[in-house]
Amino acid sequence: MKILKVMCAAAVALSLVGCAQTSSSDEDLTKVTLMLDYTPNTNHTGFYVAKNKGYYKEAGLDVDIIEPGDNATTSMVAAGKADFGVSYQEDVTYALTSEDPLPIKTIATIIQHNTSGFVSLKSANINSVKDFEGKTYAGWGAPSEEAVIKAVMNEAGADFNKLTIVGSDGSGIAGLSDEVGKNKVNLGWEFYGWAIIKAMQDGYDVNYMPLADLDSRLDYYTPVIITNNKMIKKNSDTVKKFMEATKKGYEYAVDHPNKAAEILHEDALKDTDMKFLKESQKYLSSQYAKDADSWGVMKDSVWNNYTDFMYETGLINKKIDAKDQYTNEFVK
Repeated sequence: MKILKVMCAAAVALSLVGCAQTSSSDEDLTKVTLMLDYTPNTNHTGFYVAKNKGYYKEAGLDVDIIEPGDNATTSMVAAGKADFGVSYQEDVTYALTSEDPLPIKTIATIIQHNTSGFVSLKSANINSVKDFEGKTYAGWGAPSEEAVIKAVMNEAGADFNKLTIVGSDGSGIAGLSDEVGKNKVNLGWEFYGWAIIKAMQDGYDVNYMPLADLDSRLDYYTPVIITNNKMIKKNSDTVKKFMEATKKGYEYAVDHPNKAAEILHEDALKDTDMKFLKESQKYLSSQYAKDADSWGVMKDSVWNNYTDFMYETGLINKKIDAKDQYTNEFVK
């Protein structure tokens, strides 16, 4: 009995030592914050996988994933309010060519191609950009939105002045109509991997025109991962560790889309239909690293092409080199 008590005491002591070591290890983790661009979705799966599978912890990081709320992620990262953020190529170019340039840099692209495009009900018979004439488009009011629509209509020989543009009421594809007239919306701009797949699952019969098919310059990176210049200069090791773990998360999602969708569902989207999530994830897992040597890497040509487009359409008043907007240093 005495020997048993001694053994039990030793076991308890060892278990406490183990707990103490775990606690100490957790305390030793470097805390970093990642701010998303929007509410969690399948663009963000790799982050949640990296956290769930312990990739961040293995890299010595305690990553807090937060939503932006009413804040602009790019500005928050520039101000050091978040260490990393999810943004868009055009936002980065805006930020770097503004009167007071923001100290940020893109360190990875989440998806290799622009997976957004124009959507309408098939019954509306909007089969080409020329068919935009006489229709009503609902959008979010960004300057680049009108510039893109005007450019693709001009290239198609369509009259931009014959398109009515109104603010979106948030109803998305559910608010589209095949009728033309007052208070009728015929056209929207959505991401295929989320809104289009959801609409088709809900029984909508739609026409979809990928932006990349309308003008090669519009095949820009969206979304991307950014950090601030101070972080790169003073904490490059943390940036490297964060990106290595994040890359593992996205590579896992590429290889295991169903399991990745289950992780996203459990950790961030419990109220979202699993069938939809798996279908969305299946599509995006095929897109994350499509046509690239590896996930996250970017090309000068993509940055320069869209920068040229922004300059030519008056969205920015000066050009900026690709090398000043991004680096592949942390994803190669």
